[in-house]
Amino acid sequence: MRAWPLWWWELVGTAILVGVGCSLVILAFGSSSPVPALLPDAPARRAVTGFCFGGVGALIAVSHVGKVSGAHLNPMVTLAFWLEGRMAAGVALGYLVAQLAGGVLGALPLRLWGATGASVAYGATVPGPAGPWAAVLGEAGATFCLVAGLFLFLGHRRLRGFTPALFPFLYALLVWVEAPLSGTSTNPARTLGPGLVSGDLGGWWIYLVGPLAGTLAAVGLRRALPWARTLEIRVAKVFHFGHDAYGIFTEKSAPSQLPSPGQ
Repeated sequence: MRAWPLWWWELVGTAILVGVGCSLVILAFGSSSPVPALLPDAPARRAVTGFCFGGVGALIAVSHVGKVSGAHLNPMVTLAFWLEGRMAAGVALGYLVAQLAGGVLGALPLRLWGATGASVAYGATVPGPAGPWAAVLGEAGATFCLVAGLFLFLGHRRLRGFTPALFPFLYALLVWVEAPLSGTSTNPARTLGPGLVSGDLGGWWIYLVGPLAGTLAAVGLRRALPWARTLEIRVAKVFHFGHDAYGIFTEKSAPSQLPSPGQ
């Protein structure tokens, strides 16, 4: 089946995102790490960590992973593209499975951090002092910003090529502002892996309900606002827009003034 290469690289990409991204969290906040002493201001450390985490995602998006699978790396991104009619249901379901499996596989090496990793639950996202429902709202708001940002960049010809550059700056802001509420996941696969490794999945529903609500809100707003409906999301890829060697991603007819998929 032609979709297998896409699923495989989506699994690989998500594993890299979780393994490297959560290692950055451990390095920034774990006990015995030198970083807290070098950068004692916690909000500034959150912003730097978010920027670096988003930078990992951006590098994956422009890599071979992005060329083959689109590097969604997040079930909510795939859901948004499916709701936009850019992916067949069976292909999208395979993406979801690959992303969740990749999140788990990428988290397994985090145990190598030992006590330093365990001190921050191996980078797991957990609700803050404000409680679980504040965390749900925080995740919904952060995921809304992610999906709406993707729609905005992919919907404009001049911004489309800069889509990966969105992630470092967006996550720097989101982690700086929202992390005290929920840890800023926006991604059930990113939360699942470290949660399993740390043995604490009691709050995983938060990181499913919140991102799902944010994604649906972003898709709904796009459909409700006349100007947003003019943003033509041409293909279900975050980068390498004209590359669809496996013929999986769908294309809708678009007004003639819009650029071709390869532009």
